[in-house]
Amino acid sequence: MSWKSEIEGIEERRRRALEMGGAEAVAKQHERGRLSVRERIDQLSDPGSFHEQGPIAGHGEVDEDGRLTDFSPANYVLGTAHLDGRPVVMGGEDFTQRGGSPSPAGLRKSVYSETLALQYRLPLIRFLEGGGGSVTGSRGKGAPRPMGDPVFAAPRFRSIMQVMATAPVVSAALGAVAGFPAARLVASHFSLMTRHTSQILIGGPAVVARATGEDLTKDELGGAKLHARSGVVDNVVEDEEEAFEAIRRFLSYLPTNVWELPPVGACDDDVDRREEALAEIIPRERRRVYNARKLVGHIVDRDSFFEMTPGFGRSQVTGLARLDGHPVGIWANDTRFYAGAMTANAAQKVRRFVDFCDTFHLPIVAFVDEPGFMIGSEAERAGTIRHGAAALFAVQQSSVPMVSVIVRKAYGVAAAAHFGPEGTVFAWPSAEAGALPIEGGVAVAFRREIEAAEDPVARRTELEEQFAAKRSPYPRAEAFGVHDLLDPRETRPALCQWIRLCAPGLEALRGPRQYSLRP
Repeated sequence: MSWKSEIEGIEERRRRALEMGGAEAVAKQHERGRLSVRERIDQLSDPGSFHEQGPIAGHGEVDEDGRLTDFSPANYVLGTAHLDGRPVVMGGEDFTQRGGSPSPAGLRKSVYSETLALQYRLPLIRFLEGGGGSVTGSRGKGAPRPMGDPVFAAPRFRSIMQVMATAPVVSAALGAVAGFPAARLVASHFSLMTRHTSQILIGGPAVVARATGEDLTKDELGGAKLHARSGVVDNVVEDEEEAFEAIRRFLSYLPTNVWELPPVGACDDDVDRREEALAEIIPRERRRVYNARKLVGHIVDRDSFFEMTPGFGRSQVTGLARLDGHPVGIWANDTRFYAGAMTANAAQKVRRFVDFCDTFHLPIVAFVDEPGFMIGSEAERAGTIRHGAAALFAVQQSSVPMVSVIVRKAYGVAAAAHFGPEGTVFAWPSAEAGALPIEGGVAVAFRREIEAAEDPVARRTELEEQFAAKRSPYPRAEAFGVHDLLDPRETRPALCQWIRLCAPGLEALRGPRQYSLRP
């Protein structure tokens, strides 16, 4: 006797699993402007490379003869795949069933996603769409009282925490994401959401209305307009296609895991390129702003800058780029926001970014134009100095090579965050440094003289101009206070030489990182 009927049962379950919630449910998903989870996996992964884990996990019903009469697949799809030839783990909620709220088998597969990435030390990509647990439990309204996990079960967030210390983690909110999935989303090295079709919520409108009395829509509670500024997501993209491209690009700078080094690619950009625009990109008028992203673009490999978290902590610019094909972390001040001063949000952004670069052995390039920590009553209420000190600790606890290019200001305690331990320091002719910016220093040191002047504003301006005129780029370099004073046009050649010099030392950094207590 053969096993034909059982084999047919496998094939039938696999076929029904591919249907997810059925043709009508998939059509409704498309009407909402969203892909199904299987379409997302197919579009991002290399063709034919996806190998599903638990392809027939779900709930089947059979008749008296053992023939399958109904089958509900797990509403979480999980497996390994290749992305640009490199192995990854991909998984996500199937919104066409239960709105993504986990079924029993779906919950098990969801929990297993981090374990799978840890087991094989692979990057993890999550497609998030759906709510967390339900008051009715994972079985639905007719289920018995939820029993919960046994006392000996491993905490859910242990593997979520461990995978972040092991391999790159990317989470994309591609629909409404609430509760536990929202916590999962932020437990990532790179998180993103679509502008018009996704929301991220701790609790949805009904829960919020019942608890707080606020009557808000999903978009008002957690839409892209809000979270582009909140820091919950790194980047906001227009649609799912742009999300897939952002994921590909982000991972292209990173190693498969912390035991490997970032991949070095071919570079068709001349390492000795001298961009003439750099000679005048910093205005002589000290109060005028400039485009920090253009400055970065003139120096790194052409079209290699990938910005992260642009809407949060906007006075600091962070992202990834390449120098002579070597992936690096980029950090610069954006003088268009608070003159580039480090706010509480900016300090949190910097701390997280530095830890990220250190985890994946990415050398850091800092373009410094730091006037200091943000001041004022709002800055004090935000606890700026505590967050700033934590950012300082992150830099000093980092082990990756760091080079700092002082392009203009480097003032106060906040400036210290821009210089790594045993780091290389270059300066441009426009560089200036000290305990306080000239304006603040004059206001403090000459307060009485200014107040007593016939025209206090004119006297203050006169003093500021006198001190600014005395600024010279040469004394610090002549005293070997910097490694070199650069013609700004020489910055790319100098940094490409620096990355070639420090790249062999990255071998010693393989493995996970640990840090002591921070403020």
